[in-house]
Amino acid sequence: MTEIHPSAVVDPAAQIADTVRIGPFCVVGPDVVLDDEVELLSHVVVAGRTRIGARSRVFPFASIGHRPQDLKYKGEPSTLEIGTDAQIREHVTINPGTEGGGMITRVGNHCLLMASAHVAHDCQVGDHVIMANNATLAGHVTVGEYAFLGGLSAVHQFVRIGKHAMIGGMTGVEADVIPFGMVIGNRAYLNGLNIVGLKRRGFSRDDIHTLRNAYRLLFAPEGTLQERLSDVEEQFHANPVVMEIIAFIRSDTSRSLSTPRFGDAS
Repeated sequence: MTEIHPSAVVDPAAQIADTVRIGPFCVVGPDVVLDDEVELLSHVVVAGRTRIGARSRVFPFASIGHRPQDLKYKGEPSTLEIGTDAQIREHVTINPGTEGGGMITRVGNHCLLMASAHVAHDCQVGDHVIMANNATLAGHVTVGEYAFLGGLSAVHQFVRIGKHAMIGGMTGVEADVIPFGMVIGNRAYLNGLNIVGLKRRGFSRDDIHTLRNAYRLLFAPEGTLQERLSDVEEQFHANPVVMEIIAFIRSDTSRSLSTPRFGDAS
């Protein structure tokens, strides 16, 4: 049976599963859908056309689904979808999409958004992503599965973060980050591969060794990036992990690519 605290304000039109728990002083709007076993602890506001997936927990003072922070937004009926088993901590803000970005913001399954993290309009966040305290995504950012964004990091609009990538704390990311890559710095530069993350995700020693070799070739000082891409593709075409990086770099994007500082491709 649904548990709703007497102080909570829940619109009768909201779709609330029977096993949802809504704590004190929460506010839930008319177009909200809360799936099985969702819990809003207290002082949570869920607005707009927002769906929160099963077993997700939202902590105090989070603001989910309010209109985007985009002056071009004119009230179009955009949406926000949050997957299952999400942990959304205190003061997190997540905005729905806009007409200019596909009308939808998505946060995948099993994501952890720590205190004061922000996901802006039209972002596409994959499964198992972790955003540490005060990590922020501008509009239209894409984040691949298992990526980790360190505390106080900030990602520029339209940037792509590849799967299993790691963004160091207090890093400003203005360019795309390859899958399995690690970036650090006031203005992010590529600082090798996310070896710790690869080991934690169960990648084999052979895969990691192959990725290291491909990385060194890809970001060597000789030749152009396109020439090195072709060389790495020819040499490692049978390795699906390396080919994920090649496909990522070859994909259409409006941003440049994060690369190592001179002499750091090791």
